[in-house]
Amino acid sequence: MNIEQRVKALAEEKIEEINRPDLFVVEVKISPAGNRIGIALDGDKGAGIDDCAAVSRYVGFKLEEENAIEHAYNLEVSSAGIDSPLLLVRQYVKNIGRQVSVKTPDGNKKEGKLLNVTGEGIVIEETVKEKGKKAQLVETLLPMEQIKEIKVLISFK
Repeated sequence: MNIEQRVKALAEEKIEEINRPDLFVVEVKISPAGNRIGIALDGDKGAGIDDCAAVSRYVGFKLEEENAIEHAYNLEVSSAGIDSPLLLVRQYVKNIGRQVSVKTPDGNKKEGKLLNVTGEGIVIEETVKEKGKKAQLVETLLPMEQIKEIKVLISFK
């Protein structure tokens, strides 16, 4: 097991210990030099500072106890930022009903309301305007392989 997998396993142990099945690890990033470890958490009901602190203390303690990393490092545990791309299908589901921006592998971008998430893809409701016609709402199925990046759009209305 490499250090990234061990860090994720430790974070998941703590999440189970604090009995938060709605909380999950989005990603673990280790800097190329290995001196910075970042853990991003999210939850079906969000991830708070207390959750991040509990995971940070536990993972840091266990890594020290196991002497898993021989050099100095910084451990940062945070919630997935609102402007961060959604990386897990579980995050897609959590954001059903919100406006999203989807980038496709060919560089195109689609925006609309996330209506549904299935094993095959997502359904968004987008506004389509054809020349000379009135704009209309259209449901579009985007297969998972056509999603390069998906972000929630922030509205200040």
